[in-house]
Amino acid sequence: MDILLNGATGRMGKEVEKYIENQEDIKIKCGFGIEEILDKNFPIYNDINKIKEKVDVIIDFSTPKATFKILEYAKQTKTPIVIATTGFSKDELKKIENLSKEIPIFISSNMSVDINLMAQIVQKIAKVLSSADIEIIETHHNKKIDAPSGTAILLADAINEVFNKEKTYTFDRMQKREQRNKKEIGFSSIRGGNIVGEHTVEFFGENESLEITHKAYSRQVFAEGAVKAAKFLLNKNQGLYNMKDLT
Repeated sequence: MDILLNGATGRMGKEVEKYIENQEDIKIKCGFGIEEILDKNFPIYNDINKIKEKVDVIIDFSTPKATFKILEYAKQTKTPIVIATTGFSKDELKKIENLSKEIPIFISSNMSVDINLMAQIVQKIAKVLSSADIEIIETHHNKKIDAPSGTAILLADAINEVFNKEKTYTFDRMQKREQRNKKEIGFSSIRGGNIVGEHTVEFFGENESLEITHKAYSRQVFAEGAVKAAKFLLNKNQGLYNMKDLT
């Protein structure tokens, strides 16, 4: 399987490259990034019109702006794409959904199998502890741009399905100056150091509380998940896929 790696010079791009080096059945044929680099093991382009290599799947770890650049290439060449980028707006997610009617797209804000298992677990807990106050705390390295993390939103959305999407999301209580609403899910974002990613969902009752925590110790779990998604996407028809389809 030949891969085009979008965001090839970024932190996760390098992690995917390192992971694929040890795989026998997959190869990075070329990359796309903010600068052109032709003296690597594979060429990295900064202009989609320069891409001449034929690939089977695109893996995207970049920024929303860069994702839409490579999506244009994916659309032109009818190439399946795994989108692991976070920070999309609702309008941008809608555009991706519309594009999936033309090409196969796999999208997840977190490529960890364990995180997606956690989403299923907290969803089941929310059904039982339906009257609990729910808070989500996420911690990441100091270079992460978006807050809250896409994973925190993923977990909240999984919980909100239980409540027919009636829960509201509160990101900043400084602006409110009022008592906590029972229908809200609160978010806290912490940024510092080189933390890969930690997510905790807390359920607060009157006399006890329950929390579920996931900690990523290496970025390799995300690279591994993206490669699994790429293999899954091979020979798939157009459509929008996610980690539920993979797990």
